[in-house]
Amino acid sequence: MVKIIALEEHLTTPALSAAWPVGPAGPSGEPPQLSDVGEQRLADMDDQGVDVEVLSVTAPGLEVLPLAEAVPLARDANDRIAAAVAAHPDRLQGFVNVPTPDPAGAVAELRRGVGELGFKGAFINGRVGDRNVDHPDFDAFWAAAAELHVPVYIHPQEPPRAVIDAYYSGFGPKVDFGFSHFGLGWHYETGIQLLHLIYGRVFDRYPDLQVIVGHWGEVVLFYVERIANLQYAFEPKLDRSIPEYLRENVYYTPSGIYSQRYLSWVKDLVGVDRIMFSVDYPYVPKVGDGASRAFLENAPLSAAEKEQIGHGNWEQLIAKVG
Repeated sequence: MVKIIALEEHLTTPALSAAWPVGPAGPSGEPPQLSDVGEQRLADMDDQGVDVEVLSVTAPGLEVLPLAEAVPLARDANDRIAAAVAAHPDRLQGFVNVPTPDPAGAVAELRRGVGELGFKGAFINGRVGDRNVDHPDFDAFWAAAAELHVPVYIHPQEPPRAVIDAYYSGFGPKVDFGFSHFGLGWHYETGIQLLHLIYGRVFDRYPDLQVIVGHWGEVVLFYVERIANLQYAFEPKLDRSIPEYLRENVYYTPSGIYSQRYLSWVKDLVGVDRIMFSVDYPYVPKVGDGASRAFLENAPLSAAEKEQIGHGNWEQLIAKVG
């Protein structure tokens, strides 16, 4: 039976829930499962067919916090995750949740999370205010991640308020929130941030840097031929072609979008060695009877490819962390 490690699995803390201007589910309220890192979570994992979760703070994450609050709340969250991992080391792992509003603090917490807490990856929620991920303020963070061989999961952040107002509003609070977040806005926003890493030459400066994005590539892979046309406009030229960056610096997960069509598309574009697994717990509607496992085990893949996606690619990726 394939071992499944899921990489986009969320929680919150009391302090974060109190600090956020808008909660993780907007008008619908906060899912109660976010507060549980014990028996209920483990039972849900069993129900889905997931062996291991790699825990992270849910959106809106640390990126929306004032600078003075970001580091202490990140440390608290990371310490809580470390305690949960210590209690269930065979079922839980952790990402370093990075306090990006404080760039110097982000580097320090990344190093603490890896060196002291033993985490093997980092987790961010894209943009910080009007600063995209390739902003010079964050270069030291990307340098540290590359130095430590730490993969960075880039989770969606809500679009800027002006964009929400212009493109995603007018249908009522619940629909506006869904349209601008999980319905569509999140995915365009995150795909744009991924392209900022390429266009902003972050991968040129740190060619070994590895990032992970969910939802089968946050739209980018489905328009790669069009996106690639822009590479010819750069002067000086980028070091590599757009498809090369997407095949050599980025990993992709489903985030609970269990589509064999999408899986086949992503495999064709980047190869099975660039695909890993995620459920997006607890946001994907709960499906029992091992539905997460069934998606992978029923996929038109060889046994070796299923092992790669289920756990092998993640374990290989984090082997050099530290």
